[in-house]
Formats: sequence, C-alpha cells, structure tokens
Amino acid sequence: MDEFDLIHSITPRTIHHFSVDVGIGDDAALYTAKHGVQEIVCVDTLVEDVHFKLHYSSPEDIGYKALAVNISDVAAMGGIPKFYLVSLAIPSKWTKSEIKEMYEGMNELAKLYHMDLIGGDTVSTADKLVVTVTVIGEVEKGQACLRSLAKPNDIVFVTGEIGSSAAGLSLLLGETHPQSAFVETDYFIHRHKRPEPRVSVGRLCSSFKRASLNDISDGLASELNEIAEASCVSIEIDDGMLPVHSDLHKLDSAWKEWALFGGEDFELTGTVSGADWEVLKQECEMRQLPITKIGHVREKTESNVILKTDKTSMTLEKKGYNHFK
Repeated sequence: MDEFDLIHSITPRTIHHFSVDVGIGDDAALYTAKHGVQEIVCVDTLVEDVHFKLHYSSPEDIGYKALAVNISDVAAMGGIPKFYLVSLAIPSKWTKSEIKEMYEGMNELAKLYHMDLIGGDTVSTADKLVVTVTVIGEVEKGQACLRSLAKPNDIVFVTGEIGSSAAGLSLLLGETHPQSAFVETDYFIHRHKRPEPRVSVGRLCSSFKRASLNDISDGLASELNEIAEASCVSIEIDDGMLPVHSDLHKLDSAWKEWALFGGEDFELTGTVSGADWEVLKQECEMRQLPITKIGHVREKTESNVILKTDKTSMTLEKKGYNHFK
C-alpha cells in the first residue's frame, strides 16, 4: 500500500475540539491547552499474538480495543479524553482496506467521546502487527484521582462486573467449555473484545475533594495492591460482594480466579470517603452506571490486600497479567 495515500484516507474531515490548531498534515500537531486544567497523556501498545489473535479478532475489534484501553487510563485519572495518535507497524499481509477498518473501529469509539485523531506514524514490519495508541486528555487542576489518595476508613468500590473479559478470552482460546448449554457465551466474548471505558464514573469521582482510582487492566488484586502501596494503607475486600455476571460460575470452576486476577475488564476500582460514597452511589444509580461497594481501607500494618470470606481471610498477591512472566 502507499503510505501517503493511507494517511490521506484516514485523515479526519472534521474536528470536535476547536482547540486543535494544526492536526494531521504537518510535522506535529498543535493544540491550545486551557488554563486551570492538567493535561493527561497515556500510551498503550497492542501486539499481535500477545494481546490479540487474528483468527478471533476483526480489524474493527483490534482498533476499538486499542483506543478503549487508553481511554480507560484517562477515566482512571478522572479525566476527559480529547485527542489520540496512532502508530502502526504493519506486516505486508495486511491490506489497505483492513487498515482502514481498524481505524473505523477506533472512530466508532472516538465519536462517543468526541475525540479527535491528530497524528501518528505508519511503518512496515516483517512479522506481527503492532498498534500503539497515545491519548491526550484533561482534568481540572488538583482533581486527578491518583492511586496515592486512599485513606483509612474509605469505601472500596468497583464499577461494572469483573472476570467477564478473562472468561471471554478463555472461551476464544478454547480453554473453557460451558457447563450449561443455556449460557450466553457471546456476552463474555464481547466483553473481552469491546470493553467499555468508565469515563462517566471517573468524572464523578473527580468532582470529590479526594478519590483514588485505578483501571482494571491486570486484574482486581493487582490494581488494589497498587493503590494500597501508593497510599501506604491496607485494603480489605469481601468475597461475597464481588460483582460478577450471574452466569460466570457456569463457565468454569476457575471463575473466581478470573474475577480476582483475570484482568482486561477495564472497569474502575477505587476509594472514596464514606460520605462521598453515598453521593457517588446515588449519582451512578441516577445515570444507570453500575457500581458496587466491595470493602474498606484500613490503617496500615503493611500495604496489602485482604480477601475476607465467611470463615477465613487471605492475602491477595499482586499478581495478574505480566508481560515479562
């Protein structure tokens, strides 16, 4: 394919933000930042056969998820996603139409959040497809929902449900065979391919004086351990309060492992004060945004995460998906 023809074909014809002064078409993009806000910048890379496989992911699925995982990072800061840049390393087996379909997958999600594509890079590679997306967002100055802001007696919560994405991946890989013919496996597969960033909940959290957030990319246990370590606290969660899909346990006996360590749900987990929790819960209910209280923050004996059941308690290790293990 011709690189410049490809760039021309994916260049947006309209923009959502008039703060863009120069978009695609020059050496770099220019935009005018606002006073009173902090810029958020995050980047994620998806690699073929590591983060997706072509036999079960369409180009649109790959593009959608590549942008979604970055938007989720902005949501975890309490911010608004505004711009994105895309870098592709493309094997020769890919056609121009397939690459355009990937951008269409991104655009499907970008339109929901009024995001503008403002640049990127395209190179060829001899082996696997590599997709790197950078997202730029903003949050009101001093209102970012940092991992280090959890305090003793805070409420610990999680949005949506956990474990469904890991279940979907297991189904796609043929590792799991439903124990019931009545389980809607397509739901779990969709949750893996098309995660829903929780920008609205992140924005609600940023309106409080103090809230900590983390997005669930590597698993609930890993993300809560990161909050505990950054805030120098202990986090205690209740096994019976974990929000999971009613059919999750019908798929495999490993369902709880998926919920705690599976990752790629791209839900948000975090902490707020008890008073703010009541407000957050009501605001989410009004907007039909699913959110669940799962535990409390405790005074630090050591920075860890404890899972309590009816009869026992156990320390949850900081494990989940790790690229280097």
